[in-house]
Amino acid sequence: MHVAVGDRLHVQGRVVGVHETTAEVVEVHGENGEPPYLVRYDDGHEALVFPGSDAWVEHPKS
Repeated sequence: MHVAVGDRLHVQGRVVGVHETTAEVVEVHGENGEPPYLVRYDDGHEALVFPGSDAWVEHPKS
């Protein structure tokens, strides 16, 4: 997975009843856009994440 600052990270819910979460990439700590990423979730909290196979990236339209 390769991302840039400003991309949106989407993570699918892992259990029934848990919805997808989305977050904006604030910082990229890996080389060449690789994890880990500092992200800001829609509710405002931030976390350092290593996305798994249940995640996908939305690149903003230029």
